[in-house]
Amino acid sequence: MATWGMGLRAKSILALVVACLLVLLPAGLLGWQLVEGVRNHFGEAFARNYTQLKREQILGLLNRELALARRLASSQLTRQWLLDEDDPAKKALALREAEAFRLDLRDHAYFIASGLSGHFFFNDESKPFSAEPRYTLDASKEEDSWFYATLRRPEDYNINVNVDVPLQITMVWFNVAIRDRARTLGVAGAALDLRQFLAEFINTDEAGVTPIILSRSGAIQAHRDTRLISTNQAGSTARAEQTLAGQLPEAERAALAAAMDTAVARPGQVSTLWATLDGRRQLLALSYVPELKWHVVTAVDLDAARVIDGDWLNTAAAVAAGTLALLLAVFVLAVNRLVIRPLRRLHRSATAISHGDFAVSVPAEGHDEIADLGRAFAAMAEKLRAHTENLEAEVRQRTQALEAANRDMLAAHQKISDSIDYASLIQRAILPARQLTQQLGEHHFVLWRPRDVVGGDFYVFRSEGPRYLVGVVDCAGHGVPGALMTMLARAALDHAMNQAGIASPAEVLRHTDAAMRAMLQDCPLPRAIATNMDAGLVFVDLENRRMVYAGAKIPLYWSDGETVSSVPGGRRAIGDRRQGEYADEEVPLRAGTTYTLVTDGYLDQAGGELGFGFGNARFAQLLREVAGRPLREQAQALQQALAAYQGAHAQRDDITLLSFRFD
Repeated sequence: MATWGMGLRAKSILALVVACLLVLLPAGLLGWQLVEGVRNHFGEAFARNYTQLKREQILGLLNRELALARRLASSQLTRQWLLDEDDPAKKALALREAEAFRLDLRDHAYFIASGLSGHFFFNDESKPFSAEPRYTLDASKEEDSWFYATLRRPEDYNINVNVDVPLQITMVWFNVAIRDRARTLGVAGAALDLRQFLAEFINTDEAGVTPIILSRSGAIQAHRDTRLISTNQAGSTARAEQTLAGQLPEAERAALAAAMDTAVARPGQVSTLWATLDGRRQLLALSYVPELKWHVVTAVDLDAARVIDGDWLNTAAAVAAGTLALLLAVFVLAVNRLVIRPLRRLHRSATAISHGDFAVSVPAEGHDEIADLGRAFAAMAEKLRAHTENLEAEVRQRTQALEAANRDMLAAHQKISDSIDYASLIQRAILPARQLTQQLGEHHFVLWRPRDVVGGDFYVFRSEGPRYLVGVVDCAGHGVPGALMTMLARAALDHAMNQAGIASPAEVLRHTDAAMRAMLQDCPLPRAIATNMDAGLVFVDLENRRMVYAGAKIPLYWSDGETVSSVPGGRRAIGDRRQGEYADEEVPLRAGTTYTLVTDGYLDQAGGELGFGFGNARFAQLLREVAGRPLREQAQALQQALAAYQGAHAQRDDITLLSFRFD
């Protein structure tokens, strides 16, 4: 007994420790998530501030150069000279003014290129001043493509970064169009050596931080790895590997494009997103510089960047872990003394009762909650003994009654199922499937799909030699009520065809309407019960190449694979409370054209992402796409299209579709 008690105590303490750990582990995980959230928050703030700082550095360095280049290009003296390039006086004045601009430029270098002659004038401090062109641009040379692309651009200026990798020289060219009203006379601008700027901007000592400059299109203009920099962007398109999008997985490129568009829409502000760059998850911060048409980007690897002081974080984690361990030990000792020991005694009594020994004595000493629990447990054991004696007899009686009820229910269910299956067999027997196959063969197909085992849709066919009457009917209701309506409707249609013949579908509809009203006029039906039906009938005379259509709320579609047309039916159903008017409509009978009648069960079927109906427009487009195929393939395509659109949605209504064509 002592060994058993010690084992129970050890198990109880172990269970208590496990329970505490189950509580503390989620708390630890939540704490870690909190720390991660703090780190991400400060990381995003760091990336935003760093990007904003670099943006202002770029503006301070380049904005002044761009402003001077634009003033040079807008000079009246420059425009007058390029309009009359052979005038030495105008040339001297323009170049003298350009020399004044050169002295204000940071690297003291400018160029003027004529769009009329192609002459390229360039002066800097490395060569003596020259009033003659350095060379003549040629549109057939790829290295001169930047100039002719600038002439064609609608923008007033563009900035072209040219990297000389062997010399490790990065030059920024400010290309500004010289315009006289709507006419582009040439290009003027300045050059800026970015070696020092790149040393300060790109080659940062911050661990886990990668500054990048992108063009408006996403081409890399400045990067720590010079192999990724796209050069001569004024006249060509950057390769994929020379764009930031090309460095990201394909699934993340759309998010980058959206962030770049957001930055363009809000210049001066910073947009952020998470992306996988160089195989690591990094935070990207973007800010757009509209004056330069550049994106300033900072990629921050939060696992490498020192966003939060790691020593402080480790110390806090160690203190928290020690405190939790101490609290856990105190909690275990207290609970063992106050709870586990009394419960162990109660456990021995409960085990005996669980084996059927209701006479066992349950200890109930003391006045605390556990003693109260022992006394309540003793009273429960007595009641349990009394109830157990009566329970088995009551369970046997109720089980016998339930088994008898289940047998009766199964028998009734089987009778109902057999009756509905027999009704389905009868309903299928009235469908003219064999007559259609004998007369039309492969020139027709039928899609008949009741919502339940039986339904309210059916189709009709009657032939008189080379003349046919074919149609579909949609009776109100589903299941058994709808199936019974089809019997009445079929009888009324047969009577109408016997009385009016088949040459006028409209006359058949009128006789059918009259027959239905005569059948139901003496029936005391509630107003909520609908007895109307939709119908569409087509008369085909192959000898005279003639086709006539009439309908009640069901249209006739036809398509040759290039166009699709339809004739709507009458606005009122047969048997409606207000009597409808039906008229014959001549329809062209063309070889190779597919004609289709369909009930609203196909058109109203719910599906797609929003659960909307299939719809007439989508159905007409589908008919046009499949009309050129053999009818067997058309039937498969129409069924597959409906199944794909329906997806997991339940069938809403009975569906009937009948298509035919003639050679």
